[in-house]
Amino acid sequence: MSNPRQDKIAQLVANSIIGTQAELVAALEKAGFTAAQATVSRDIKALGLIRQRTAQGRYRYVLPKTKTVDVEERLRTIFRECVTSIDRAQNIVVIKTLSGLAPAACAAIDKMALRSLVGTIAGDDTAFLAMRDDDAAEEICRKMRKIL
Repeated sequence: MSNPRQDKIAQLVANSIIGTQAELVAALEKAGFTAAQATVSRDIKALGLIRQRTAQGRYRYVLPKTKTVDVEERLRTIFRECVTSIDRAQNIVVIKTLSGLAPAACAAIDKMALRSLVGTIAGDDTAFLAMRDDDAAEEICRKMRKIL
């Protein structure tokens, strides 16, 4: 669930040695993407990039080997095991869970780093997701219902 810029960042770090945010900004610009250093910093966090030392002693950004699979599988497991219903009211998504499991549902959703997600709040058996707009809320409901 990333955007085209993040997809390009993943491609760039997989295919070349990029060790700093400045190098990443320059590589993005060369590829036709304009992004400030602060934006790239957020993208690095969202993608879970880590800095790894090369054989030459230089550092480079790399993608974690299992992050995407783990997060998606974790979300599916959490949803199958604890979510009882999903609904929305305008841009607010309401997720009902078994008692005590709303925080787990929110934690899994937060790890997805959805651009359309403003924030989550978890009670005991209810989670609220504030989405940027009504369309984003409808889309996330549709995707989450497919998981169930």
